[in-house]
Amino acid sequence: MAYASHIINHSKKLKNVSNLLQHEHAVLVRWFSNEAVSKRDDLLKIHRHGCERNFSSTTNNNVPSLGAFKKNVSSTTRTAGNLVYGSLSNKGFVCSQILSRRGYSSDSGLPPHQEIGMPSLSPTMTEGNIARWLKKEGDKIAPGEVLCEVETDKATVEMECMEEGYLARILKEDGAKEIKVGEVIAITVEDEDDIGKFKDYSPSSDAAAEESSPPPPPKQEVAEKPVSSPEPKISKPSPSSSGDRIFASPLARKLAEDNNVPLSSIKGTGPDGHVVKADIEEYLASRGKEAPAKTSKTKDAAPASLDYVDIPHSQIRKVTASRLLFSKQTIPHYYLSVDSCVDKLMDLRSQLNSIQEAAGGKRISVNDLVIKAAALALRKVPQCNSSWTDDYIRQYNNVNINVAVQTDNGLYVPVVRDADKKGLSAIGEEVKKLAQKAKDNSLKPEDYEGGTFTVSNLGGPFGIKQFCAIVNPPQSGILAVGSAEKRVVPGSGSDQYKFASFMTVTLSCDHRVIDGAVGAEWLKAFKGYIENPESMLL
Repeated sequence: MAYASHIINHSKKLKNVSNLLQHEHAVLVRWFSNEAVSKRDDLLKIHRHGCERNFSSTTNNNVPSLGAFKKNVSSTTRTAGNLVYGSLSNKGFVCSQILSRRGYSSDSGLPPHQEIGMPSLSPTMTEGNIARWLKKEGDKIAPGEVLCEVETDKATVEMECMEEGYLARILKEDGAKEIKVGEVIAITVEDEDDIGKFKDYSPSSDAAAEESSPPPPPKQEVAEKPVSSPEPKISKPSPSSSGDRIFASPLARKLAEDNNVPLSSIKGTGPDGHVVKADIEEYLASRGKEAPAKTSKTKDAAPASLDYVDIPHSQIRKVTASRLLFSKQTIPHYYLSVDSCVDKLMDLRSQLNSIQEAAGGKRISVNDLVIKAAALALRKVPQCNSSWTDDYIRQYNNVNINVAVQTDNGLYVPVVRDADKKGLSAIGEEVKKLAQKAKDNSLKPEDYEGGTFTVSNLGGPFGIKQFCAIVNPPQSGILAVGSAEKRVVPGSGSDQYKFASFMTVTLSCDHRVIDGAVGAEWLKAFKGYIENPESMLL
């Protein structure tokens, strides 16, 4: 009964806690009035000593909302020293990309502040670089304003501010590289007068890491031992008749020196045990060597030093290298090539460009026609529009074509979504727009994520006749497009022939997903659209 009454008594004291504690994401508890100081102290004492105090009905009213978001106190709020940390939760909008942690004023004199962490701006991002800060320390910031530009594994993305305040300190300057996701890069405060208090501030994560690290083991005192002088090494005399002296003929000594042969290892067969030339030659023969000729004492000239420049890896270069290495090591590639006559394609392009110019539109390129033909071929052979997983093959209903674009910063593959449903002029305008954004290093994640097939064209820009591309995981196919060249085509008669332009394309396939016959069927469909381009307009 005593135990039951104890529970009932505490349940009465905690009747208002249900309004405060919710089963939601951890949030911050913030007080701004001077009257809330005792409330924070009560919370710390309750955390340390259990539920010994009542939450008054006014406590819940002293928890204001940040911006337009509703904030709740979570039971997972933790204390670290005199600071209480949490994270922001927003029911209407979940922003998992921006990592932040808020600190409270404490006995150390630090005012309320927020630690801004390196955001995760793409599914594969584990670290990033600070390209440049658009705000400087002391600037006022507002929601929606761009704080800095972050170089991710695929592009440079703008990081926006989530709350109003002031940028108190920048912990990672312009050009900072290999910053882990979640690592603190800046501090913001709410009052302008608090900026100077964070001049020498260090992130709380560093302090927590120091506390969690075990103390160094105590140094063991070792009693000094008196240094004893080393005993002289006494060489044992060789089993020769005259102590440790070895008798050898001058020619034998010369031959032994030239071949680095120790005379002590040779048993002499000459008079009185002398080592002679024949003994040295027999020893060399027993080691499988021929009798040496006189070696030259001139040393080889040292090779000339190379003149070089070390170029640091960019973030896009490191990611490209790791993904392509992963592709070649884990995906069983095979390659199929076919030649397609492009005479009709070039005639249709000329007609369409005449119409475009008359209407004030942009010209259509051969690559635009290739993208359209590849998309329609994927619609006809959907097995090639798939990805491999450990449990199943995922076949996509959307045909999204990535287009390889080479820039000064590296290789980018922006995506043209639903290319099978778009017209040639729409594809052409979108490709030009994405290519320019890639060259300006301003692609956003939605500009390159979600592709199901890739087209790489080195023929038109560089005149490459034929090449094999590496599959872009998790996709299962990539088309390598070569240049068009004129060839002589034999006619029906012995003296009859004609000229025609042919373009070589090579399909790289993941054999786990695309069998050889399926890849050949896709190339047949692609060739049909290229050689009869009018069918793409139906």
